[in-house]
Amino acid sequence: MRRKATFMAAIAVVALALAPAFAEARRGGGFSSGSRGARTYQAPPPTTTAPGGATQMQRTQSAPTAATAGAATAGTAAAGSAAARTGMRSGLMGGLLGAGLFGMFLGAGLFGGLGGFASILGLLLQVALIGGVIWLVMRMIRSRREATAGGPPNAYARDMQQGANPRPMAGGMAAARPPMPTPAEPEVATTPLEIVESDYQEFEQNLQAVNDAWSRQDLEALRRLSTSEMTNYFAQDLKDLRARGWTNTTSGTKLEAGDLSEAWQENGQHYATVAMRYSIVDVTKDAGGQVVEGHPTEPQVVTEIITYTRFPGEAWRLSAIQQTG
Repeated sequence: MRRKATFMAAIAVVALALAPAFAEARRGGGFSSGSRGARTYQAPPPTTTAPGGATQMQRTQSAPTAATAGAATAGTAAAGSAAARTGMRSGLMGGLLGAGLFGMFLGAGLFGGLGGFASILGLLLQVALIGGVIWLVMRMIRSRREATAGGPPNAYARDMQQGANPRPMAGGMAAARPPMPTPAEPEVATTPLEIVESDYQEFEQNLQAVNDAWSRQDLEALRRLSTSEMTNYFAQDLKDLRARGWTNTTSGTKLEAGDLSEAWQENGQHYATVAMRYSIVDVTKDAGGQVVEGHPTEPQVVTEIITYTRFPGEAWRLSAIQQTG
């Protein structure tokens, strides 16, 4: 009975260790993904909606520019070093814990006879196996953690110091896998871009349409609403969910608040990065229809920093999703 209780407790620990992975089922996979043109490797300025800024890109096809290549490489190296130190500490603690358990059970075996010792050896094998699974899962989770990107000076704060208010968005609003080093590209000249009311309305419509298309697993609609890069990420995320036997659906997307972080143009292409806080019913179910994440009726609130792009005369398309810092 005692052995069974110990085994079940260890299984519960494994379930808790796996819990963070469940939070990655929603549209975008919980990653910071996509491209922001020449500013992909620059953190967008914080806003009132997202004062903590955005995390650095974990999935992107953009190569760093000459000015950001060195900083990106240094940040990746620092993250790798921190992960190595964390893994070292975890291994050391696991070894000390194992040694303590072995000493305790060995003493019990000596006093309990050979039968008791054999029983304890079996329990030790179970604990060692479960411990190995926990270590492997935690290692995988740590590898998917991203380092929070540093950012340029707060543009919103500068506006406030100058007595200016940020332009509100429509609808009553105020707007573990680091990227592999790639050859640096030349600097691209960028110029400010004005964002008007109709643009904000289009951003909100795109947010709702992308979530709806994701829930339908409609890749054709996602191709119309997002860049080819983001569509490829969506397709891969849907494939990963199917491999687990999971289905993620969203409904009732409602933009609660948002503001503009920055907008610019480069090489004739427009970009706008906006912080969006929205409520959404987000639920993930397994093949048997059981809920593994979220709730089928209760909405949750999500804050993301989203970049849109277009060529003049065309509709805005989703170009990047970044998680908040």
